Amino acid sequence: MKTTGLKRIYQICYYVLCKRHFHGITASLRILPDFLVIGVGRGGTTSCFHYLSQHPSIIGSAYDDIGFFDQNFHLGLNWYRSMFPTKFLKKKIAKKFGKCLTYDVTPAYIRKPWAARRIKELFPEIKLIALLRNPVDKAYSHYNSKMQVEGDTKTTFEEMIEEDIKMIEKFENTNSIIDDEYFRNYIEKSPLGRGLYAQQLKIWFELFDPKQILILTSEELSTETNKTMNKIFQFLDLPDYEIPDTAKRSTGNYTNMKMDTRKKLISFYSKYNQDLFKLLNQEFDWNK
Repeated sequence: MKTTGLKRIYQICYYVLCKRHFHGITASLRILPDFLVIGVGRGGTTSCFHYLSQHPSIIGSAYDDIGFFDQNFHLGLNWYRSMFPTKFLKKKIAKKFGKCLTYDVTPAYIRKPWAARRIKELFPEIKLIALLRNPVDKAYSHYNSKMQVEGDTKTTFEEMIEEDIKMIEKFENTNSIIDDEYFRNYIEKSPLGRGLYAQQLKIWFELFDPKQILILTSEELSTETNKTMNKIFQFLDLPDYEIPDTAKRSTGNYTNMKMDTRKKLISFYSKYNQDLFKLLNQEFDWNK
């Protein structure tokens, strides 16, 4: 396992075993997030979590991928509060820098409509940020990450996508209802399905004012880190800031995808990407 993975496990364990009790009993003295990064997994959100906290007016949560609005909602709002800084610290930073914001980065939120509804109910005015990665590269990254964690080398990437394409096509040929069960049974279990962004974002744009949502690409965060982070800071009504540490976190190290496989996935995603571009009224260069 990579050093970054071990560090994250240590970070969470330290918080759970050593700090949560204190944070829990002081929950009423703690703040709730001003904005959320809702996606996507394998899309640069771990790096973004660390970049955000470098701005002097932003303080992060205890760790990234809290998952309150999906898998941990039953733990209650006080549990969620325990993940964030105190009101005293927020006041102190705001006094020094004019403003203080905190945030939750959980990339699974984007593909879970029940999370969107819960967020709307609790924080109707909250700002939302999504980093979208070329779904072809995202699928390959997901596969390689899964192989590293589970150690399964029996199923090739090509075999996985063949099975995935059949599953998605089967649904489209037999059912036209995209509901919570669709996301649980298809999107959640499908590495390719997780790249069908238009389906996932539709409910967010139905529930929230588009002015509350900022869509960026993982590619621009990777190649133009400070420029992209300043787009986020401007969206949050914060002054520009050049973050000193732009090192990438949680990156994969694996062989290049076969060209024939890449062409096949570009073709597969073409119509779904067009749906996305229509929804966002903007296009991304994902055809290469």
